[in-house]
Amino acid sequence: MKYKETDIQWLGKIPEHWDTTTIKNHFYVIPSNVDKKTKENEIPVELCNYVDVYYNDFIDLSVPFMEATANENEVVKFQLKEKDVLITKDSEDPLDIGVPALINEVKDKLLCGYHLSMLRPKSNKITGDYLFWLLKDTSIASQLWREATGVTRWAIASRHVKNSIIALPPKKEQIAIANYLDNACERIDKIVKIKEKQILKLDNYFKNKISEFTTQGLGSSVLTPTDCLWIPEIKKGWKIKPLKRLLNSKLKYGANEPAINEDTTEPRYIRITDFSKDGKLKNNTFKSLPFDKAKEYLLKEGDVLFARSGATVGKTFIFKDYDGIACFAGYLIKAECNQDLLLPEYLYFFTKSKGYEEWKNIIFTQATIQNIGADKYQYLKISIPPSIEEQREIVDKIINLQKKIDDTKSKIKNQIKTLKNYRKSLIHECVTGKKQIVKAMETVKN
Repeated sequence: MKYKETDIQWLGKIPEHWDTTTIKNHFYVIPSNVDKKTKENEIPVELCNYVDVYYNDFIDLSVPFMEATANENEVVKFQLKEKDVLITKDSEDPLDIGVPALINEVKDKLLCGYHLSMLRPKSNKITGDYLFWLLKDTSIASQLWREATGVTRWAIASRHVKNSIIALPPKKEQIAIANYLDNACERIDKIVKIKEKQILKLDNYFKNKISEFTTQGLGSSVLTPTDCLWIPEIKKGWKIKPLKRLLNSKLKYGANEPAINEDTTEPRYIRITDFSKDGKLKNNTFKSLPFDKAKEYLLKEGDVLFARSGATVGKTFIFKDYDGIACFAGYLIKAECNQDLLLPEYLYFFTKSKGYEEWKNIIFTQATIQNIGADKYQYLKISIPPSIEEQREIVDKIINLQKKIDDTKSKIKNQIKTLKNYRKSLIHECVTGKKQIVKAMETVKN
């Protein structure tokens, strides 16, 4: 196949029988202003909203659309049709501008919702299916990102969408490209989902093993029933004790100070947003507190922090191996273990068990808001072995298992990353003519 230069940096060469054009030459661009409110004397409708588009490449009637109302003009103007393409037109992140979804199935009074623009074909020279895949190419979408304006929220004007340059192959090739990408990306997505399920299974396995080790110990055990709802059985000889009886001092709330400073000579000011899912401090969220305000809230090696409210309530973090001084914020509660009775690592891993999750759920059902204060954490019942040595053996076993699982998860995540990168490159090669689709279709069939 012969190619020609386009003089467009991000597009480069395209097949010599292809053209370049702009979206406005072939599509109407219609920004929606239909809000999510329900008003009297308006027509009941359903809305395809921002999240529906952001999380779904293809829109069909399996999507749980929001119910709302709209006036007669809005119903006529924003009624969705098959093969419309919806894109996000404003967002908190400019890279989330121009995310497309293809409408594959519609019904009466299903409208394009707010924060979206509707791209509808006005010529028969380009299909909605092909435009969808064009907009999935990051090099083409980058035109929209560059034109987005804003500070805390970014938006793009319709004129910039209309003026976006796209490659235009003959319609027969458009159909072939869209069909090929439908099939190829569906296969990639299925493999990615399988990989993601593998990670979830590993996480569940790890939680189950922690639950087993912190109630039954290591190896075969004789179990005895308890009167604790979330720990129905424990190893014979073990005890269940409330957290407050295993600490050096009372649970302590953190500093009620704003996180403003970023002075590395001051104590780090640790907040719930500072620790990641793997229990480590993030490097990019550093805040500090002047020593005179931090001195009453300084952390020691082995202190365990509990989140007390919000979406992260119940989440825990162990302060360990930190090179420097740190204090903690008011939405956290500090537990200082009596290490003759309870190892901090054992407490931390206990909070990753199924029993701890069940205890949290019991607390939540008894409260009107998701909030666990020191008054409740102090009575958290914990199953503990009679000796610190046995606790240490259990902790070591969990740490070794965690390393093996983390290594496996890391490999799977790398595989997922490779698959997603391949998907992106495949889309780019197809919609810019770098890949000959006739041959590729034969490969897919085989």
